[in-house]
Amino acid sequence: MPAAARRRRPLSIIYTSYNERDIIGRSLASVADWSDDLTVVDSYSTDGTAELLAETAGVNMVQREYRGPSDQKNWAIVRARHEYILLLDADEIVTPALRAEIDTLLAAPELLDAYWIGRDNHFMGRRIYHSGWAGDKVVRFFHRDRARYDSKQVHEEIELAGLRVGKLQGRLLHYTFKDLDHFLDKTRRYARWSARDHAARTPRVGVYHLLVKPVYRFCKHYLIQGGFRDGREGLVISMVLSYGVFLRYAYLLADRRKSSSLQP
Repeated sequence: MPAAARRRRPLSIIYTSYNERDIIGRSLASVADWSDDLTVVDSYSTDGTAELLAETAGVNMVQREYRGPSDQKNWAIVRARHEYILLLDADEIVTPALRAEIDTLLAAPELLDAYWIGRDNHFMGRRIYHSGWAGDKVVRFFHRDRARYDSKQVHEEIELAGLRVGKLQGRLLHYTFKDLDHFLDKTRRYARWSARDHAARTPRVGVYHLLVKPVYRFCKHYLIQGGFRDGREGLVISMVLSYGVFLRYAYLLADRRKSSSLQP
């Protein structure tokens, strides 16, 4: 049977959100009228996001306490009505090419378990082509019963062991930071979470962690990965990301000192 005549599988779309009123409307517009199972799990936003979602046709909003990115997403995945899921962040825009490609796959006789999707990152009003963001990709289109997120607090990912995984040609537009303040706030928050992820494999925080690793991270993004080719924006990105590494270990050191001071 020709693909055009074959019945397309239904698609579930999932978002998790918190204080995303500035961007989530654009993202929802890119998937409008695509799914009869579009759910946004909101972590009790305080900026009007929940009110916006409640007024948006076709959106099922569920509010749930935030316990971590993986926990929130895995909770939503098992509740999806359809076998195949497109899971998005509020700051991601689905391009027409990506939407058409997913539709073609949904009409195919057989799909893989999960698919990588590349992202075009934007920061301070321009697209970033280097700085370590050029090859950015995420697994966001996958089978509900075969894919789950790992337990990491930062940069959580689908566990791919044993899965059949492909890569899509269509891309997401990614507007991860609203402005510099948002970038810095997110860097501090991620550093705090990352400190927990690294605690078990960092028995002692020393000069290597507080100085050498941040300097290396700057050199990696700015020199090795071509951040200098992104101009001043590339310099800002490289500096902030290196600062995030410093903060990760500073938080870890501070937490341990605090715990030691509380010991009898």
